[in-house]
Amino acid sequence: MSGPLLTPDERLSRALVRTVPDSVTERLSDLGNVPIAVPVLLLAMAYSVRRSRAWAPALTAGLAMALVPAVIVPLKEWTARPGPLEPWAAGYFPSGHTATSAVAYVGAALLVSPYARRPWPMALAFLLTAATAAGLILRGWHWPVDVLASLFLCTVLLVPVAHAVRRAVRPPGSSRRA
Repeated sequence: MSGPLLTPDERLSRALVRTVPDSVTERLSDLGNVPIAVPVLLLAMAYSVRRSRAWAPALTAGLAMALVPAVIVPLKEWTARPGPLEPWAAGYFPSGHTATSAVAYVGAALLVSPYARRPWPMALAFLLTAATAAGLILRGWHWPVDVLASLFLCTVLLVPVAHAVRRAVRPPGSSRRA
C-alpha cells in the first residue's frame, strides 16, 4: 500500500489507536451500525411527513440513505485499502459506518430542524456523527482518511435533502425563485 496520505494516516493512527478503552470506542463506533442509525432516520422521516404533509423531504432522505451502500461499496472494492489493524484485509476506504451515521443523523436533523425551536437537532447530529468517527479511528477499525472521505461523500448525498426540506417548509405565500 502506498500514497501521499499513507504516512500521515499511519502516524496519526499509531498515536490514537487504543488511547481510549475499547469498551468506549466500540460503543461509539456502533452508532454507525444500520440497526441503530437507520431507525433514527426513519422516525425523523415519519415526523417530518406528519408535520409538513410533504413527502419529498422524507423520500429524499430515504433515497440518500439507500445510496450509501451504492456509493461506498464500489469504492471499497475499487480501492481495496487495508485497515489499520488488519493489513491483510481490504475494503476499509471509505468508511461505511461513518457514511451511515452521517446520512442518518444529519438527514434526520435536516428533517426535524424546521420544527425545533433551537438548533439542537443539527448539533446532536454532528455530535453523534463525530462520536462514530472518533470511535472508528480510536478503536483502529478505520484510518482517519477513510472517515474523512465518507464525510465528504455524504455531504454530496445530503445536499438534495437540505434542498427538499427548504422547498417543503417555505412559508405560505412566499414566491419561488427561478
